[in-house]
Amino acid sequence: MKAKGSNAERELVSKFWSEGFASIRVAGSGSSRFPCPDVLASNGTRTIAVEAKATKKNIQYFRDNQITELIEFSRTFGAEPILAVKFASKWTFFELFKLRQTPKGDYAISKKDVEELGISFEELVSA
Repeated sequence: MKAKGSNAERELVSKFWSEGFASIRVAGSGSSRFPCPDVLASNGTRTIAVEAKATKKNIQYFRDNQITELIEFSRTFGAEPILAVKFASKWTFFELFKLRQTPKGDYAISKKDVEELGISFEELVSA
């Protein structure tokens, strides 16, 4: 399971570099005692902090603390917080304010949300 996530994060790093964004994967981001994103990318003008997930399921959940830590890191670092979900083979990106919270307090993004709430990688890097 961890290998799938690491490989997906490396794929994102490569995609950012191909569009002129310097990018790094933050190894162990989920186990650090400090808030940090999975991927950090910048083109010198715009900095993006990404929490990334890859799934074969129809819904991807983000724990409340993952969102809180992404916001905290982004505010301190001066980055734009973005969620990335790879459903099967396609990446989709989400701004945090568009998320829906579950009754348990976590956040969920479904395949149905892709069309309505998500943006493509091309849209993300050209904004």
